[in-house]
Amino acid sequence: MNYLSTRGGAPQAGFDEILLEGLAPDGGLYLPERYPHLDLEQLRRMQGLPYAELAFEVLQPFLAPMPPQQLREMLRATYTAQAFGSDDIIRLQPLDAQLGLLGVSQGPTLAFKDMAMQLLGRLFEQALQARGSELNIVGATSGDTGSAAEYAMRGRRGIRVFMLSPFGRMSPFQTAQMYSLDEPNIHNIAVQDVFDTCQDMVKAVSGDLEFKRRWHIGTINSINWARVAAQVVYYFAGYLRSVRKVGDPLDVAVPSGNFGNILAAHVARQMGLPLRRLVLATNENDVLDEFLRTGVYRPRAAAQTRQTSSPSMDISKASNFERYVFDMLGRDAVRTRDLFERQLASQGSFDLSADPAFARMREGMVSGRSDHATRVRTIREEWERSGVLIDPHTADGVAVARRNLEPGVPMLVVETALPAKFESTIREAVGREPQRPESARDIELRPQHFVVMQPDVEALKAYIAEHAGSAAAA
Repeated sequence: MNYLSTRGGAPQAGFDEILLEGLAPDGGLYLPERYPHLDLEQLRRMQGLPYAELAFEVLQPFLAPMPPQQLREMLRATYTAQAFGSDDIIRLQPLDAQLGLLGVSQGPTLAFKDMAMQLLGRLFEQALQARGSELNIVGATSGDTGSAAEYAMRGRRGIRVFMLSPFGRMSPFQTAQMYSLDEPNIHNIAVQDVFDTCQDMVKAVSGDLEFKRRWHIGTINSINWARVAAQVVYYFAGYLRSVRKVGDPLDVAVPSGNFGNILAAHVARQMGLPLRRLVLATNENDVLDEFLRTGVYRPRAAAQTRQTSSPSMDISKASNFERYVFDMLGRDAVRTRDLFERQLASQGSFDLSADPAFARMREGMVSGRSDHATRVRTIREEWERSGVLIDPHTADGVAVARRNLEPGVPMLVVETALPAKFESTIREAVGREPQRPESARDIELRPQHFVVMQPDVEALKAYIAEHAGSAAAA
């Protein structure tokens, strides 16, 4: 499998190359040259497979030419009951006869990001050992990506992580989960601005090709295709474990800020999974919902990005949206480059409302918006109705899902994190503390390790160069 850039200006590359590179040299995002397709008979044969074996069937075409036995062993070592709480790895939890949760938040950091990050740690380490190389991962987080990445990468040979986060804008639990790590290869950088600024700084570092090559810079955000690919698997698992008969329709609702999680659902559908509609849920930062209603993509400035009680979705520039637009435009790299490089830069927006691609988007994806009052009410109502406690981001998904239910079609909402990470909102909603795992009982009391930085790309580069050890090219 070769990979191409959404902007058409980079040579095609193999999986190991794009795994370690992240952002393409032309500023675009890598996608596979084609999506492998699985027919209904193949899907039937995959029903009942353990999660690691299902992951092998889905991922093997993307990771070729990795030897099959090597990939199988890596997946079996990743998706274990010890890491994810049970042999099932995911959990399906009904809320009522038509709506249920696709639980993918049972990993080490209690968020769906673990499903991909735990595999990425092994993929990175294997690729670097094969090359005798090192990697400095530069990433940005709005809450959960950072801790999932750091827990997956801590102690791994040849890897250092420089994780940017918006200072004071994550929940206390999320902040402590990241900053309490005291590992020599983990560097937490608290940027005095919003997540979108952190993400822009990461892209600027990756866009400096000389610096990137000299210091062996890679990314772990969903800019990195391997993150998205690993997330595709749990849509297959959720579908195959929930439908009565393979081929039956299923809708999925996905809380989304950076468009990575719902992009994985789109890829699963492109591969032949019978997902009928994708339901995108945003919080008050509703750039994606606005696009799906109007056809206008209008990212907000940092000052316009609102701080909310579902902080991991406080994002106004959705990095993975470019991949989706590229696919919907028939993989027209010239048009994609024009939209994301020229029009966004000069006008601050682009308009596809009159384009046939927008009609195709609306056929398979709908959206909705939630706010603080809605998510608190949804948490309370689901607790009272079913005894299931959900986190604020999942509540955004459930609220939008309920507005879009159609008779006879079941829907799964992707549970993005566990309630323990958002205690103040849970207390407001149900008047009680969410249950915590024993390992996190005193996490806010532990010493925290981080540096505070102004939103300055040159200062970030200087910090990386100072702490990058021996990774510089000879």
